Amino acid sequence: MDDINKNTILIVDDEISNLRILAHILSPSYTIFTSNDGATAIKMATEFQPDLILLDIIMPGMDGYEVLSALKASDKTRKIPTIIITGLDINEDKIKKMLLAASDCISKPFNSDIVKSKVRAQLQIINQPK
Repeated sequence: MDDINKNTILIVDDEISNLRILAHILSPSYTIFTSNDGATAIKMATEFQPDLILLDIIMPGMDGYEVLSALKASDKTRKIPTIIITGLDINEDKIKKMLLAASDCISKPFNSDIVKSKVRAQLQIINQPK
């Protein structure tokens, strides 16, 4: 596959090690952008229009809840599918509500097969002919 035709993914996490792990898992198949804070992530999503966003919940400053709200409030970014990445219990009420606006959830620590599968599933949806 040519790099020109690769889907783009924005990975947002304040932990550099998580950015590296996810980029390592996904970079052979996708073009990866990374951000370690919410405000920068919103700017990058608006500018680069990635095909998919992987978004951590717990971050200093602007957390994932605020980032997802801002993305869904903007005409430029509201349709970008977002997969939440978290080490929290996904049965927690706050996360359940967040998942209503998100496309899926990936738990930490990362399982590379699960990450690839969930990313591929989301991208297959957006890559379908219209």
